[in-house]
Amino acid sequence: MERDELEPRKRRNEALAALAKEDLSLLGFEELEERITALEAEIARIRNEMVKKRGSLSAAEALFKK
Repeated sequence: MERDELEPRKRRNEALAALAKEDLSLLGFEELEERITALEAEIARIRNEMVKKRGSLSAAEALFKK
């Protein structure tokens, strides 16, 4: 098994870093708009996941406070 297979979080962070390093000057106006739309959708997806996790955390905290 390769070392990268043992560290999936590291690979995800590398993908995000690579995205941030892309040369945006090579993209056209419409491509930039599409990219913004895709990134906004990803942000919404992440926020939804955070809400779920926050709810789970609150439920767990309430259970253990009893």
